[in-house]
Amino acid sequence: MDFGVQVNVYRTTWQDVAASVLAMDSGDWDSVWFADHYIPPGANPEQEAMTAFEGLAAISAVAGMTQKLRLGNLVLGNTYRNPAHVAKIAGTIDTLSSGRFTLALGAGWYQREHAAYGWDFPPMKERQDRFEEACQLIRRLIHDKDPVDHEGSFYTLKQARLSPGSYDAPIPIMIGGTGEKRTLRTLARYGDVMNLDGWAGGGMALEYFKHKLTILERHCDACGRDPAEIRKTLLIPCYLTEDKGLIERAVKGLGPGTVAGSRQYIIDRIGEFAEAGVAEVMFGGIPSGDTALLQAFEQEIVSAFR
Repeated sequence: MDFGVQVNVYRTTWQDVAASVLAMDSGDWDSVWFADHYIPPGANPEQEAMTAFEGLAAISAVAGMTQKLRLGNLVLGNTYRNPAHVAKIAGTIDTLSSGRFTLALGAGWYQREHAAYGWDFPPMKERQDRFEEACQLIRRLIHDKDPVDHEGSFYTLKQARLSPGSYDAPIPIMIGGTGEKRTLRTLARYGDVMNLDGWAGGGMALEYFKHKLTILERHCDACGRDPAEIRKTLLIPCYLTEDKGLIERAVKGLGPGTVAGSRQYIIDRIGEFAEAGVAEVMFGGIPSGDTALLQAFEQEIVSAFR
């Protein structure tokens, strides 16, 4: 089992973000992840003025600050950027980091920031259509040795080449999202890594993961893909505490699958996910700059799986 952290890049300072990243790189962590929003999700008008670091620019800075951590975003919104440009950025970051970058993608959902920055926010069906086409052409750019031509419904490429491309092995494409009809089908067709988000998935119950995995396996069967080729990962909001009041508030706010409790409780929950095929857990909810809490997770939880 590998372990990472989604380090908060909202309502914080770069000094605190950097402190977390450097503590992880010198510790026993495997990966670091940043979100990708231009306005903190759920922010009221006053909170919109607070810091929100741009996800790709921030993770590229971390490539130069670290030596061993794998890097990525959970997840990049397809509607914010041209996908061929995203692939170009991914090739650059993967090269700068000596092959440590994962290109993690989602269809995009936060309407408010689209309005704020003047981006189109199509209906759900069109966003899913765009997303599937984007993943298709990005996969071709990463894997094809020859320049890529693509004439689709939304994107056109003419002799596009990914240079620099992948540093060594092809850049993994992570597909984030829970949609059973389209998102998991796109994952089966074009993705290398599955990621389910506990913030959106009731905290993350084992039964929830198993259900989504069953749907993914059906899509893999339909497109002739071996589901074992797809690495399974989870973003889990996690609260290491024996404070019953905090546990109750966390469960009430996120859902009954929330991972909140004692050291042994969390170890048992993660052990169940490991047995079910999860290869990596990314913890969410650890404030940036709180290196003491990072160390507590490392010593009390991560060490149990080494």
